[in-house]
Amino acid sequence: MTDTLLLRDLKDGICTLTLNRPDAYNSLSMELMEGLIDELDKIADDLSVRVVILKGSGRGFCSGHDLKQMLGEGEEAYYQCTFDTCSKLMQRIVNLPIPVIAQVHGVATAAGCQLVASCDLAVASNQSRFATPGVNIGLFCSTPMVALSRAVTKKHAMQMLLLGDMIPAQRAYEMGLVNWLVDDEELDTFTYTTAEKIASSSRKAISIGKLAYARQIEKSLAEAYEECSKVMTGNMMTHDAAEGIDAFISKRKPEWQHR
Repeated sequence: MTDTLLLRDLKDGICTLTLNRPDAYNSLSMELMEGLIDELDKIADDLSVRVVILKGSGRGFCSGHDLKQMLGEGEEAYYQCTFDTCSKLMQRIVNLPIPVIAQVHGVATAAGCQLVASCDLAVASNQSRFATPGVNIGLFCSTPMVALSRAVTKKHAMQMLLLGDMIPAQRAYEMGLVNWLVDDEELDTFTYTTAEKIASSSRKAISIGKLAYARQIEKSLAEAYEECSKVMTGNMMTHDAAEGIDAFISKRKPEWQHR
């Protein structure tokens, strides 16, 4: 990874990662995906980071895989490596112990739409557009389907996958693919304010809850309750839970130690 492919800014516990291939609509080259994975690995162990904002430079969020790079290689082993690396990246986002917020403007298509679906929250410009258009070029968006099918209902996912059409921001909001729609000029401020609210909470509690969510969602109802009862018991034993409860009873602001 070079410094120009992925920009990093850390302020007040909020790490902003900016995909920086504006001339290629921030398409996910192998180098960019590997750089993102490396950066997320570092963030996972950095207690000074409490929230990640993922955004794109230039005219759009992310147009998906770098098809020119893939075709230039033209080998099955390289294709497999590309999709394996992309799958590793998406799982790294899901399994990161802190929340990741997608800040979307312009287009988010194919693996770019997959990025949005993989993030915990998404703020989008009301002018943004989304698609999984692989079917239009004979390459069904099978890996984006994994994230998309876990973010929206079955029929909404299949609509996007089978038709490949661009959907406007309002429709993406109605489907549940994004949480908020804002004007272009408010996108940075709204996303950062949302991140600040999360960053003001205990990193330990947020981490426990995010990782437990990923585990329980795949379980049966009884198994999920059993799992989360244990999680809450463990959470109660943390310093920040004791501090937070005492602060609530005492009507004061808690002082988190993130442990």
